[in-house]
Amino acid sequence: MFDPARFVEEKVEELRRDYGGARRVLAAISGGVDSVTSAVIVRRALGEVVRAVYVDTGFMRLGEGSVVRESLRGLIDVDLVDRSERFYGAILGLEDAEKKRVAFRDVFYGVLAELIGEYGCDYLVQGTIKADVVETVGGVKTQHNVLSEELQREYGVRVIEPLRELYKHEVREVARYLGIPESIARRQPFPGPGLLVRTVGRFTLEKLGVVQKATKIVEDLLGDVGASQYFAAAWEYEVGEESSLCLSSGRCPSFRKFRTLGTGVRDGRRVYAPIALINQLVDLSESEASEFTERAGVSRAVALLAERSSGRYFVSIRSVGTRDFMTARVVVPPLEVLYRASARVLEVDGVRAVGFDITPKPPATIEYE
Repeated sequence: MFDPARFVEEKVEELRRDYGGARRVLAAISGGVDSVTSAVIVRRALGEVVRAVYVDTGFMRLGEGSVVRESLRGLIDVDLVDRSERFYGAILGLEDAEKKRVAFRDVFYGVLAELIGEYGCDYLVQGTIKADVVETVGGVKTQHNVLSEELQREYGVRVIEPLRELYKHEVREVARYLGIPESIARRQPFPGPGLLVRTVGRFTLEKLGVVQKATKIVEDLLGDVGASQYFAAAWEYEVGEESSLCLSSGRCPSFRKFRTLGTGVRDGRRVYAPIALINQLVDLSESEASEFTERAGVSRAVALLAERSSGRYFVSIRSVGTRDFMTARVVVPPLEVLYRASARVLEVDGVRAVGFDITPKPPATIEYE
């Protein structure tokens, strides 16, 4: 059984032994439990040499930077650094999910390397956890914060990753043991590249604006449904002809394929394929979802909730429950809540239709890219 007190004691001793001579250490904080816990545990080991920074990439929730700094007041001081225009310049117009992730990583570590030099730091602390490493090494998708020794040399950073061997539920236990506020310890995960991985397909600022507004609505309304993670994603509403597929269970869902591609998982490896739009809300078992995605040649299935005659974008609502984030089940909110959320999202400028993702992990990943 995992013992957070023992973990902290052993990790602090290890950090002092390995990095006790550091002049200054930069901790990259997003406001999530992984990065905050990493910063706090390193600060417990090394003291005031740790300096925390929040880099505004432009892919964060509305007003995120100020919320993060205020929530950490009294725990650790955080510098806010806005580099959003630099990120936009590198990623605008890119469509391929992996190319977007790599471009984000290049800018992210370029910015941090500059700050390391400016602050006179020897090391960079980041909140890499085991699930990040498993997905990157396994080829499911590139996690921006998983750096080989070669990449560390390329970017000019040397990383300290105190939580690299822990899963999310273990990180939460460590956070609570360290006295980190419950609002952070239980906060739902937010991907390192932020809303970039939910702005699916070709990246534009207009689409990002839709995702930011839809995210606010979904997080406000789905906060009490018991999901581990709940969010919105958007892509162009461009679909093909209707088809139907009869599954081994006897269900025969009718569906259309989006032109946009999403990321899925098959046999532990990444699948990059179209997303299916199913005409009705159904509850697919994991075996049905796996059979459907494989036979239909898609990465995941989204059920249509609401539609109007104008608008360019489709918004998908995602709600899942998980312990370790390696697998996840779909958490269907009360239908009244779900349809209220879809109606409000449909009012966002540019939104043509709204759906609910009905695919567990596997065969889908939690995020869309």
